[in-house]
Amino acid sequence: MPERSFAKEVKQLRIGTGEVFEGEGILAVTKGLLQSGISYVGGYQGAPISHLTDVLSDAQDILGELGIHLETCANEAGAVAMLGASINYPIRGAVTFKSIVGTNVASDALSNLASPGVTGGALIVLGEDYGEGSSIIQERTHAIAMKSQVWLLDPKPDLTTIVDLTEKAFELSEATNTPVLMELRARVCHMSGRFEARDNVAAEHSLNNKIETPHFDLNHISLPPGTYIQEKLKVDVRWPAAIKFIKENKLNEFHKGKIRDTGIILQGGMYNGVVRALQAFGLADEFGNSDIPLLVLNVVYPLVPDELKKFCKDKKAVLIVEEGQPKFMEHEIKSLVLDTGMKTKISGSDVMLMAGELNGEAMLRGISAFFKKHRSKDIQIAPVARAVKEMDNVQAKAAEILGEPVPLRPPGFCTGCPERPIFAAIKLVEEQIGKVHISADIGCHTFAALAPFNLGNTVLGYGLGLASSTGLSSMMSRKVVSMMGDGGFWHNGLTTGVANHVFNQDDGVLIVVSNGYSSATGHQHIPSTGTNSRDQETGMEIETALRGVGVKSVERVETYNIAKMMSTLKSAITTKKKGLKVIIAEGECRLALQRREKPKIAAALSDGKRVERVRFGVDEESCTGDHACIRLSGCPTLTIKESSDPLRKDPVTQVTNGCVGCGNCGEVAHAAILCPSFYRTTIVQNPKFMDRVLYSVRRTVIGWMQRGEMA
Repeated sequence: MPERSFAKEVKQLRIGTGEVFEGEGILAVTKGLLQSGISYVGGYQGAPISHLTDVLSDAQDILGELGIHLETCANEAGAVAMLGASINYPIRGAVTFKSIVGTNVASDALSNLASPGVTGGALIVLGEDYGEGSSIIQERTHAIAMKSQVWLLDPKPDLTTIVDLTEKAFELSEATNTPVLMELRARVCHMSGRFEARDNVAAEHSLNNKIETPHFDLNHISLPPGTYIQEKLKVDVRWPAAIKFIKENKLNEFHKGKIRDTGIILQGGMYNGVVRALQAFGLADEFGNSDIPLLVLNVVYPLVPDELKKFCKDKKAVLIVEEGQPKFMEHEIKSLVLDTGMKTKISGSDVMLMAGELNGEAMLRGISAFFKKHRSKDIQIAPVARAVKEMDNVQAKAAEILGEPVPLRPPGFCTGCPERPIFAAIKLVEEQIGKVHISADIGCHTFAALAPFNLGNTVLGYGLGLASSTGLSSMMSRKVVSMMGDGGFWHNGLTTGVANHVFNQDDGVLIVVSNGYSSATGHQHIPSTGTNSRDQETGMEIETALRGVGVKSVERVETYNIAKMMSTLKSAITTKKKGLKVIIAEGECRLALQRREKPKIAAALSDGKRVERVRFGVDEESCTGDHACIRLSGCPTLTIKESSDPLRKDPVTQVTNGCVGCGNCGEVAHAAILCPSFYRTTIVQNPKFMDRVLYSVRRTVIGWMQRGEMA
């Protein structure tokens, strides 16, 4: 079951011309795809665009009516390769995944798609997860667009603009025979709004009207000498065609403003932040009407020289608002201004944040610095300085109230996470055999690098935990332990890691963290979940795949059984037997389990049925105050409190009401031979007659024992 269902919301996707659509950005994108007459759609899940694949899965009835094929792709490379359907045939297709890591994975397929070009429109909807909201490396998609010579859209955060740009993207793609990228940030994906809908369009060729005759064209094959011609076509034909289409269709927006000698050129995705800053300076109203002229680039690659010249002409200074490094737009615009001999001063990285997300504070400070550096007679500096000072005062006041800096809040394992006991077991094994090198991977298990575990020496990419150990494994005195999630295993870990290890007869230990889903991105199904997004059985298993590529040593261990996990791991690390040893650590994601069980429990309670739930606690009197249990568990509900005993100065351990009864804390205490202060409690709701009798008897016996102890 995915993290979120859109079963109700997708009903709106049926509305037509004249009706108003209201919902989130990802629903708007889906509606734009349906209005564009696509024949196929697919993608790989990943935040912040992950829910788009969930929306498509929930809308399968509508897709079926329109004859649209839906594919849940194994990885991003497979998603882009899917767009190969548009190379020879006039059919439109779209895929979606997270950037920049996903785009890196897909770059080979994208290069081979961009070289011959496409006949039907091809659109890639990307989650541009840049800045502090990102969980991955800080890079931009812009470089990929430039490298492969594909067009990059960055729509203004407005649902009407997003839907219109989605439809125009297919037209641009077909007019230039080039794939198009459209990047959306997390806030845009989940912002709410409304727009006037249009009718959904059934494609000429689809599941309902299949292509009869295959088409062959040697010019569409990436093979020399044809590739040299394809590269020339990119520059001599496709590029000019793109410039013409963008200009004629007015994809970029000019906002005139009242002030003539100063302007701002910005990425479309930065529009809300820029206007909000100008509003704080008294230079824009709440409706987005700006006194400062704006050139909003909904297409950030390629740039249109005539539009830039027109905007910069007669202006004393222009600010480029572009997030991240390198400053691709700034460099190109500066070069254009220099070549044309204009006297306009171009500002950007000299005043704006050099790296990191352009949040509200960064916008205020950067734009105010621009106004101060390039004084305009029509801009009052006092309100600008006042807005920045007010922000500084708020921050200073907050610091004064708190009395100390706000502590960092890094991400961490959820309460009851089945992955936490794996790392507790590793810590305990290390106490016995010494430190081991952990070749980590992308996923929830990456959080083990943080306190209290501090495990994970390298992270090289999704599904690459085992592959990244090969250069080191033969040089370490102890076997390298590699991590890999079940999502990463199917993404590319099976081939780049496991198959490669077996092929080269490398030594090592691999822990496959099998929690049942692509958990970190919203519990989407993966091959070993048992069913696909259509709830069809897959019959695919991790152990079967491992043995299929030649792995001889495979052990399955339930993650909460820490003693078993320790013995299995210690044996795998210390054995003299060479070859890859794989431990499949099994434990369903607790959030997914709760999401499935909570409605059942609520229904049972409502019907008056007996319900049991388990809670754990710490006996304050027997707690030694050592807190080793916390250091080995890291559970958010396992914390400290002041002792109720006035003679004890040290705090004692306690389990808060957030406990979900996974039992990890008790297992850790037992495996590590810690103090026996943990206890297990069964809470019974809607108790029956025998429950009440047993409760009464137990209370009586305990009362007798307590009185005897006091005597």
